[in-house]
Amino acid sequence: MQIILLDKVVNLGNLGDVVKVKDGYARNFLIPQRMAKRATPAAMAEFEARRAELEKAAAEKLAAAQALAEKMAGVSVSVSRKAGMDGRLFGSVGTSDISDALKAAGFTVDKVAIRMPEGPLKVIGEFPLDVALHTDVVATITVAVVAE
Repeated sequence: MQIILLDKVVNLGNLGDVVKVKDGYARNFLIPQRMAKRATPAAMAEFEARRAELEKAAAEKLAAAQALAEKMAGVSVSVSRKAGMDGRLFGSVGTSDISDALKAAGFTVDKVAIRMPEGPLKVIGEFPLDVALHTDVVATITVAVVAE
């Protein structure tokens, strides 16, 4: 299916690109999330009429994400959990726990933006994690897991 991208999509393209994707990806994800439209002549004409407005909105999103990344640079949040004598946690610290800790610190971050490549944290210590605020903006924070 040919689609017009209304926003930047990772590993696919930028605003205004006409790309071919599988039908299910377009119907089930890109179009409902308002990231794309079908590439019909009417939709292409409508996109060209709204191009400046869409580019301005994308630039504002990027600027807001960069400003938030500058504020978050070097932020350290602490999460306390019950732990055994050897430093292993009873349970784990996941993205929702880190999101709640960031919210308590004054940063509103969605839990899907927190990148945990090794999975949930299961031991006591300090861990650097990335927070993807935008497709082009990634902030690094430090999460300190402490025993109760």
